[in-house]
Amino acid sequence: MRTALVFGGTGQIGAPLLPLLHDAGWQVVAVSREPRPDQPGVRWLTGGFDHCDDLPTRVDAIFSLGPLDRFAAWYARGDVQTPRVIAFGSTSVDTKVASADAYERDLVHRLQAGEASVLATARERGAAATLLRPTLVYGAGRDQTLTRIAAIAGKLGFFVLPGGATGRRQPVHVEDLASAALAVVDAQATAGRAYALPGGETLPYRDMVARTLAAMAPPARLIEVPSAVFRGALWLARLAGRMGGLSDAAIDRMRQDLVFDAASARTDLGYAPRPPQPGPRALARARAAR
Repeated sequence: MRTALVFGGTGQIGAPLLPLLHDAGWQVVAVSREPRPDQPGVRWLTGGFDHCDDLPTRVDAIFSLGPLDRFAAWYARGDVQTPRVIAFGSTSVDTKVASADAYERDLVHRLQAGEASVLATARERGAAATLLRPTLVYGAGRDQTLTRIAAIAGKLGFFVLPGGATGRRQPVHVEDLASAALAVVDAQATAGRAYALPGGETLPYRDMVARTLAAMAPPARLIEVPSAVFRGALWLARLAGRMGGLSDAAIDRMRQDLVFDAASARTDLGYAPRPPQPGPRALARARAAR
């Protein structure tokens, strides 16, 4: 029986990964900041990257599904032995590198440093590390894009977009990411490499939003306004202390294509993501907010 140490087991990707590991016969040790009862095939430890008691001394694989920079720091100083490391980052490492937003540029720096650290530490220890970079994640009702859009539309009955929001996107479902993480373990060709993991369909930002609104119950309307009107309304909303999380850089990216090639992932680990399918489960948090 193989053993895995999982960081981020309660997160968007961790939730579907744990049952996949169980079904594949793995014994899992998962780390959570809050106490959790053990379940079949999963032993929960309370702690985090800063401190966690009773970590195993050796496992067959370590999965990092949370913040890459924090995992990289833990891995560099930690002493859990493993031949295999699978760590999630983000395609933001490419899409936000020239962002006008200082926070986003800092994020890119942390992602780059985290990736380099994980690969270097793995080489030093004779381990095989693989980095996975999802695009726009959805499917657990906990993301900050489709779920957030649905939550706003659920309260108002509509969602407003600036004109020209036609930059292409590739939303990827959390279950496809979990399947990819498990497939990587035995895919020798993936060692020391990073893979973009886009969804199974490329569609304009506007269409992605429209499909999300149509999946709501009841469906919400999509309203498009001139870009200048949208930015003016956003400025007023910020003055009122609302919509602070929507940066000018994020608005500009609505017009930009953020598209990635999954050919390497298909070849090396059989990656076959589904087309975007926002539905009741994916929008669960949005419904709860209504």
